[in-house]
Amino acid sequence: MEKAEKTRYSDSELQEFKELILEKLRSSREELLSLTSSLSNPNSNGTEDTSGAYKTLEDGSATLEKEQINQLAARQRKFIDNLEAALVRIENKTYGICRETGKLIQKERLRAVPHATLSMEAKLKQG
Repeated sequence: MEKAEKTRYSDSELQEFKELILEKLRSSREELLSLTSSLSNPNSNGTEDTSGAYKTLEDGSATLEKEQINQLAARQRKFIDNLEAALVRIENKTYGICRETGKLIQKERLRAVPHATLSMEAKLKQG
């Protein structure tokens, strides 16, 4: 009898991915917390006694830094959302199935990108 191609990961494999995702979620949330706290507590380097021109440059630099931190925080939030969606797919036992081809996404890819919803085959077709 021919062995049918696997259509989903086993419960033990899903559990392994779940632990990986939970660990990534924990560290991602910590990083997000650190980013948001650095936004709410900007370093005050008492520059009251320096020239006005220097202060303006510093304000510009601080604004740019704030924008960069905001972008990083937004990216981190999106990553967390994607990981949480992956946990839902684990609960539904649809985790690791390519949304384009319906085939299993390779374990190596899922270990590297645990929230992946496309196999490399489908990803490459996207261009």
